Order: sequence, then structure tokens, then C-alpha cells
Amino acid sequence: MLKFIVRRLLLLIPILLGLSLLMVVFLHMLPGDPCGAILGEHSTPANLERCRHGLGLDKPLYQQYVDYMWGVFHGDFGISATNKISVATEFVTRFPATIELTVAAMLFAVGLGIPLGVAAAKRQYSLFDNFATVASLIGISIPIFFLGLLLQYLFGVWLHWLPTLGRYDYGTYDYSGAGTNFLLWESLVIDHDPAKFADVLRHLLLPAVALGTIPLAVVARITRSAVLEVLSEDYVRTARAKGLTSRRIDDRHVLRNAMLPISTVIGLQTGLLLGGAVLTEQIFSWGGVGNWLFQAAVDKDFVVIQSGALILATLFVLVNLVVDVGYAYLNPRIRYD
Repeated sequence: MLKFIVRRLLLLIPILLGLSLLMVVFLHMLPGDPCGAILGEHSTPANLERCRHGLGLDKPLYQQYVDYMWGVFHGDFGISATNKISVATEFVTRFPATIELTVAAMLFAVGLGIPLGVAAAKRQYSLFDNFATVASLIGISIPIFFLGLLLQYLFGVWLHWLPTLGRYDYGTYDYSGAGTNFLLWESLVIDHDPAKFADVLRHLLLPAVALGTIPLAVVARITRSAVLEVLSEDYVRTARAKGLTSRRIDDRHVLRNAMLPISTVIGLQTGLLLGGAVLTEQIFSWGGVGNWLFQAAVDKDFVVIQSGALILATLFVLVNLVVDVGYAYLNPRIRYD
């Protein structure tokens, strides 16, 4: 197992080198640069030249890439060209918001997707199975931006049940104290304020549902397929013939063996959501990594985009590594060494 983990970690090096090279080439192929966003109406040729020199954009592309990677290998991911804040500092500040949103979305997806998939599989070709299939197809097909706006109008504008923007009520509460940016943790554990916690939770519900709809549909479909496959196995029929109860068969034989493909999907979806839910964070004004990278793309802040992509790619690979390692515990027949 240790050899497998080390081998996978070593594979990160060529992956990140290739990604960084592609990002540098692609970004410099786009028209414009950060200086246009920084200078604004003061974008005279002389000012643009001075700005590009100050940011090192007048150097040859290979020299810019070497300088950037030299800093990355020494733990320096650069400084934003627009706000002069360290990329690492900005990422650490914003990533807790993305973690909270991702965890909430995956709890929604897994908490509903697995029971829905199991129920559909045990009632194959029934009305409930057909309904679950159609609902999952709609969930996969509906665009997130449309679903987000629909949820905002329905629960925020029409019913007035839930807030539609931000992470908390800025006019009532203040989170400048602890500074962890894990607002659920701060409000409940640090501040011991149930009303504050409820406010954060109410702001979290709509973006979590919007973001978790596609993973919910995917998890439900994979769970249905996996459970149907396991139900047809000989050991399940043998367990039924021995007189075991349906609940014991489901717990000890069906779900345990069906969790391998399900855990793969959950890991992949979690890694994707941690990569930044750009549309969801933009629609709900959620101050996470996705919102940050979107603004960096608008400002053509090359350093932020490059470093953000490298960090998120690393996280995605690590999440998948955790899933692969978890296989050995879910299925003792799997060995990596």
C-alpha cells in the first residue's frame, strides 16, 4: 500500500508540470493582460509598458515559465497583479467557503442519492423506478445557472423562506474575530450562537442544493446500477435461501459490495466540486475559490489562474488517491502491492 501511495504522489510531478506548461501557453495566447484591468482608463502605451515590465510580462515566455515554476517549487505561488495579495493567502482565506459548500452539496447528493438508487433498484421497472430514472436524467440535464436562479426566485423572492445571496446576514452578524472562514464552525463551536449558526445554514441551503443536484443524479444512477448487479450475484441468492432477513442481506452483502463504484463516483464528484463551483458561487455571491478564479479570469490575472489551477489539480489527484486507498478497506480482495 505504501509503495502505491508513493508512486501515485510521484505521478503528481509530471501532471503538474504538464498542466502548468499548458496554462502558461494558453493564457498568453489570449488577448490582453492584467495591465489593462489594473490601469483602466489610464491605459496609455507608456503606462502599459511600465506595468508589463513591473509584472515581468515583457520577458520571453520561457523565462516567465521558469521564474514562475522556480517560485512554486519554493512554496511561492506568486502575488495577484490586481490586489497585490499573495495567491496562497487568498486561496487559504477563500477555500473554507468552498469546502463548506462542497461538503453540504455532497451530503445532500449522497444522503438522497444512495437511498433513492437502492429503492429504485429493489423496485426495478416499477412506477417508482421510472420516476427516479426520469428525475435523475432531469437533474443531470438541467443547467446549474438556471436551477440556481429558479431556486432563488422560488424560495427567496416568491416564498421569502431563504436568503439568496452571500454566506450570512452582513447587517446583523460579524465574522471578523476567529478568521477561520468556516462559518458553521465559528458560529456554533466558537461563538456558541445557535441563531448565528441557523443564519449561516439558511444561506447555505440554496447553493448546496443547486450544486448538489448533478452529483445527486449521478450517485442515484450509479447506485441503482451497482445494486442491480449485486442483487443478481450467487451469494445474494444463497443468503436469501438461508433465510436471512432483507435488511441483513442489504447491509452485509448488497450495499457493502455495491459501494465500490459508488465511492468512485462520490470521490470524483467531490474532487470536481472542490475545484470551484464557478457558476454556483457567482449566482449566490459565495466568496469561495470559484468566485475568486472567475474574477481573476475577468481581470486576466495570470498568476492567480495558474496557481489556482495547480492547487486545485493537486487536490483533485489527492482526493482520488484517498478513494483508491479506500478500495482496499471496502473490498479486502483488492491489493495494490
